Amino acid sequence: MVRKINLKDSVNEVDELFLYKRVGTLNNHMLNVLQAENRTLDFHVHETSDEMFYCIEGEFDMEFEEGLTHLCEGDFVIVPKGTKHRPVCKTLVKCLLIEVEGTLNKDNTGGTYNE
Repeated sequence: MVRKINLKDSVNEVDELFLYKRVGTLNNHMLNVLQAENRTLDFHVHETSDEMFYCIEGEFDMEFEEGLTHLCEGDFVIVPKGTKHRPVCKTLVKCLLIEVEGTLNKDNTGGTYNE
């Protein structure tokens, strides 16, 4: 059965920081919500797929070699494959991440992603 998902409700059900909660699958893409705060990941690259970050609530920066892109509630950024990047979350932010199945791993999530 087709079901409706409310992103704000889904991300607010996550009771731990840095816990990825899958809210859907679109073709071979995972849709995960996440809450993060006071965290800067290491620079990393996804060689074979793009990645999308949608800011549900709060604000954060996406850092690239060329500089920072600031995202606020309602903004999203698509990181093209092969682009070195890292999220910089100083205050509480709630996000939706969309990426190809298998993209997330312990190396590019600071050790917090579990399948």
